[in-house]
Amino acid sequence: MSEVGADEVGTDKVSAGGVGAAEVRVVYRKYGGGLHWNHAGRLLGEDEHGVWVGCPAGTVARKGYGPPTTWVQAYVGLFPRDAWWTAMFYAAPHAMEIYCDVTTVPRWRGDEVAMVDLDLDVIRFRDGRLHLDDEDEFAEHQVRYAYPDDVISQAERSAAWLMDAVGRACGPFGGAHAPWLSLVS
Repeated sequence: MSEVGADEVGTDKVSAGGVGAAEVRVVYRKYGGGLHWNHAGRLLGEDEHGVWVGCPAGTVARKGYGPPTTWVQAYVGLFPRDAWWTAMFYAAPHAMEIYCDVTTVPRWRGDEVAMVDLDLDVIRFRDGRLHLDDEDEFAEHQVRYAYPDDVISQAERSAAWLMDAVGRACGPFGGAHAPWLSLVS
């Protein structure tokens, strides 16, 4: 994938039409193009919330080009078609139930889904606590990477929407993940 910069950040509608393979690559980058979390997953299907990708226990991921990390619990990822976020729904007993990354709109190219991680994360822990994470990193990266004003405002709107929707268990955060998670856990 080519380097991602301001010209790649947009609100184009995402289409998973090119995804036909059972295995997909999930690629998060940082603004400016640096490789962030990346791993393989299994395409599970689509519904009104977006495209679901499964990662069974034992899935190996890398942060950038760093050493491999093996995930102990299974999870499913949700990649909406036209929203500035992604979500991971973890199997018990993982402490986190839901982990949402504020990102650019996920874009499908063949068997790869890629997006730019915009630092802010919304986490719902299994005990019900809700947390907005990495506000300091978001502020720092606005300066370091010269985030445009529209990217900053979209990221802030997405984080606020996620805090509300995840907190109230609305939409995909109200249990829509359960049938998908059962396919990999």
